[in-house]
Amino acid sequence: MESLQIARTDIGLRSEIPVSEALAIELGLTADEYARIIELLGRTPTYTELGMFSVMWSEHCSYKNSLLMLKTLPRSGGRLLVEAGKENAGLVDVGSGYAVAFKIESHNHPSAVEPYQGAATGVGGILRDIFTMGARPIAALNSLRFGDPTHRRTVYLVRGVVRGIGDYGNSFGVPTIGGEVYFDACYNDNPLVNAMAVGIVRTDRIVSSVARGVGNPVMIMGSSTGRDGIHGASLLASREFDEQSADMRPTVQVGDPFAEKLLLEAALELIEAGCVVGMQDMGAAGITCSTSEMSAKGNVGMDIDLDAVPLREADMSAYEILLSESQERMLVVIKQGKEELARAICRKWDVPLTQIGVVTDTGLLRIWHRGECVACIPASALVVGGGAPVYERAWKEAEYLAATRAFDQQAFEQAHQHHSLAALLEALLARPTIASKRWVYEQYDRHVGTNTIERSADAAIVRLKELPGKALALTTDCNSRYVYLNPRRGAMIAVAEAARNCVCAGAEPVAITNCLNFGNPYDPEVYWQFREAVLGMGEMCRLLGTPVTGGNVSFYNESQNHAIYPTPTIGMLGIIEALEHITPSGFQREGDVVYLLGWQSDRLDGSELVLMLSGHLQGDAPPFDPECEVRLQRTLLTAIRKGMISSAHDTAEGGLAIALAEAAIVGEVGATIHLPWMPTIGHLFGEAQSRVVVSVPPSRAQEFEHLCQTEDVPCIQIGITGGDRLNIDNVGSWQREELRATWESALPRLFDLPAVVSR
Repeated sequence: MESLQIARTDIGLRSEIPVSEALAIELGLTADEYARIIELLGRTPTYTELGMFSVMWSEHCSYKNSLLMLKTLPRSGGRLLVEAGKENAGLVDVGSGYAVAFKIESHNHPSAVEPYQGAATGVGGILRDIFTMGARPIAALNSLRFGDPTHRRTVYLVRGVVRGIGDYGNSFGVPTIGGEVYFDACYNDNPLVNAMAVGIVRTDRIVSSVARGVGNPVMIMGSSTGRDGIHGASLLASREFDEQSADMRPTVQVGDPFAEKLLLEAALELIEAGCVVGMQDMGAAGITCSTSEMSAKGNVGMDIDLDAVPLREADMSAYEILLSESQERMLVVIKQGKEELARAICRKWDVPLTQIGVVTDTGLLRIWHRGECVACIPASALVVGGGAPVYERAWKEAEYLAATRAFDQQAFEQAHQHHSLAALLEALLARPTIASKRWVYEQYDRHVGTNTIERSADAAIVRLKELPGKALALTTDCNSRYVYLNPRRGAMIAVAEAARNCVCAGAEPVAITNCLNFGNPYDPEVYWQFREAVLGMGEMCRLLGTPVTGGNVSFYNESQNHAIYPTPTIGMLGIIEALEHITPSGFQREGDVVYLLGWQSDRLDGSELVLMLSGHLQGDAPPFDPECEVRLQRTLLTAIRKGMISSAHDTAEGGLAIALAEAAIVGEVGATIHLPWMPTIGHLFGEAQSRVVVSVPPSRAQEFEHLCQTEDVPCIQIGITGGDRLNIDNVGSWQREELRATWESALPRLFDLPAVVSR
């Protein structure tokens, strides 16, 4: 740390490259933002400082176009231990001195440029957000969106992303236990890769991402720093795709899951030994982000010597070192006097630990390189809530709604009345969005750590070994077609379905994390979609009592050819208070009574069937009443906890007919179904919400019906389980294994192909 002994008075700032407004614009800043930087500093920034502002004031890091709307969400209360956005991940109290840390984030743009490393490092980054808080990761999930599955590029992206997720998670040793995969042409150029991680931590071992204690050493922990990922946040993640995007592979980080596993163990042992004051992942914007955010949160400064940073490439400039997004690195503030113990722990795990600075009382982030000061910035000037700009963009209702809302269902049904209902069911089962995702999830290790409970429920389930008898239900959900057709209602449905899936599995939904994927916020129609979706999400979260713990906003998900559907992905956490409450989605035994619980409708708005037959997304979002949804979930969870329910499966894409087929396939028990209405394509394949197919032992049927009547939730007896066939009166009869073959073979036929290349 010899260079840090340089006199701190009259610092001469060196600018390696002449700085101008044009250069600022080239780095992604606006002319007004450049003027604001000069005003904050009282001078022209150095080149290195300009780079630091460009990453920290980028959309990806500053949330400058979304923060005002995010503040309208319910961000505290319930079981939350910290308010949303205050820490690296959300914290939910699960009792007995333990908390669950969980978060979801996007790695969309890197995955579009380099799908394997983009997806792999997305998993690595979200895992670090969990264990830098002191939590041991116990589960990973994902939400993936790809383009037309018949396109060569889609096949390339799917194979690369799935392999990247699997290789990183499997090597690190965390089970990937759940997720979702959708296919739509709007994602042809811009796939969505949203990664979620969950961890468990003792509440007395939680670590904050804060710097405190003047004189405490600031250390970099983990891998050395290279040139990979420079400007990943400000250029790759904060702009649209164009013809130059394919040449941006150097901005995509490269991951090493084995190094991250060692980093995890060393970090948790440092925390247990009482060495750590604060710790933060070096993700987007690298050293710049971690030093500025930790300093600003603690109302302190830092003096940083870049000559002390371990490098893996020669002649790196200060600009490159500060903006590098090399993976498997963390910034940690160590308690004075604990340095040698910290080094010994890291040596044990073969994890490099190097002091690069000290905490100061100046409030300034002062950076030295080769004996000269190259940056001197108030830490607060760089961060959200400090100097970073905040905007509310212009918005207007999307004009495309005039066309989608013109959907004439009667005319549609008449045009397609010649179709066999049985053939439509079989065709829908093979649709890539509905078909079994076994081809995907079998590439992930779902059982490492031995916490995963394999019950084929509507949500993934992981036991809490620290709290015997308890488990977590976890899910990621969003039908972006609904959000496109009606952003507010579609976002409400995304929250409701995520909660409903947890309830179907036997869990009480308690909190969400979100990953908000949208197009260019400077487009008024896109910003309207975003605004409406956030308002809808907030309304549904308040009704369900599931506050938002935090998450991620990803704008600019579009190219010159395609703008994605607005996709506010919901990661839902539910708590299962007793393992006997775990409820599978498939029929379980012969002779159970099958009920449709909830409100039936024959509307086809936004359905997979309409898209399949017409090639166009039409109508409004499906029928949905949020108050009815709350009653449905409360009633179903009560019935499950009282032992009335053998199985529960919500109706989603493909409607009631697909839900029945899936229940028979997954449970390996057939059923004979007598619908109380003359079956039409609307009754069978409409996607109205707040409906669940349940099976109930005959001995509990009367009690179940009485509960539903008391709670004013419709329950209609529609059949009996049994046999090896699914029979739906006036529709068709199928061998259960025939349905399974159709459902499970669709994706392998599309993607289990010889390796393809991107060009």
